[in-house]
Amino acid sequence: MTGPDESGGPTVAGPTSEAVINALPLPVLTIGVDDRILHVNHAGESFFDHSARLMRRRRLADIIPFASPISALVTEVRRRRASVSEYGVELVHPRSGQERSVDVFATPLGDDGEAVVLMLQERTIADKMNRQLTHRGAARSMVALGAMLAHEIKNPLAGIRGAAQLLEQSANDEDRLLTRLICDESDRIVRIVERMELFGDERPVERTAVNVHGVLDQVKRSAQSGFARHIRFVETYDPSLPPVLGNRDQLIQVILNLVKNASEAIGADTVDGEITLSTAFRTGLRLQIPGSRERVSLPIEVAVRDNGPGVTADLLPDLFDPFVTTKAQGSGLGLALVAKIVGDHGGIVECDPAPRRTTFRLLLPMSSARDGRESSAEL
Repeated sequence: MTGPDESGGPTVAGPTSEAVINALPLPVLTIGVDDRILHVNHAGESFFDHSARLMRRRRLADIIPFASPISALVTEVRRRRASVSEYGVELVHPRSGQERSVDVFATPLGDDGEAVVLMLQERTIADKMNRQLTHRGAARSMVALGAMLAHEIKNPLAGIRGAAQLLEQSANDEDRLLTRLICDESDRIVRIVERMELFGDERPVERTAVNVHGVLDQVKRSAQSGFARHIRFVETYDPSLPPVLGNRDQLIQVILNLVKNASEAIGADTVDGEITLSTAFRTGLRLQIPGSRERVSLPIEVAVRDNGPGVTADLLPDLFDPFVTTKAQGSGLGLALVAKIVGDHGGIVECDPAPRRTTFRLLLPMSSARDGRESSAEL
């Protein structure tokens, strides 16, 4: 709708307040007298998995747990007639029972202070960013350690292994078992050190436009011909996905590592093992590059999900740290290396743990031509 403004020119009607609230990506609720829900925006409908029409028939206590800090927050806003915030509030989904951590921002609406506006921000993305910076720091701390170990350990180990081989020539059968053990364990330590040396590679990553579906297809073929031949693969791809800005060989290494971990989590004796490979385009997530003001968009999502037993809660905070593993013969360097490579790509790797639905998710930058157009992908 248009009409004349004070200068005599036409004016264009702006969006209504309801349209503005509905456009917000965060859940927003208006709580009235007796804690009745007066309004909820589209993000709120999605967050609580209820329609606005249904929620307007309910009170706040119907959608949040008993004695939740949110109720006290609303009371405090009415008492003080001022905005109040609460961070890290645990909220249980009314249908699924899933626990979520949210930041709650509450402010009074109107002169009487009875109506209160609540805005919720789920902490998943914020925590992802914080954990990712920690993962990168832990990976970078391995650089000096890996270089030191390569020099200080590999050379003495070569001497130990050589001496064991000489002893083996004149040893009896019982002693030969011990000399063979020395050789085998020396070789195992060398393999660990060589993997750690990868952390010391500080050369810039050569990146081009990569078709991530080609990477996933190659990983799948490699896995099915070897360690995952007993597992069914499910592919859920976005066929219109633009290319990733990345290094094809390193992306294969990352995803192959995640698929191998998923296969080992499922187990060799499982008859219904399933790994789901999926891709999607996600808008809205931007990451600030450490040490600069530049912000990079990470719209490409690649996920590896398995139906194994899941990751224990006590292991999750340190999952991407070096030497953290639940495998009897594992070195604990695989996921730390994944975090380093993804970090070198300017991306994020995160784990969403759940029994029979553990998901490792990569968020990566999109490749574009210099003029901003989408570039063609390397198959």
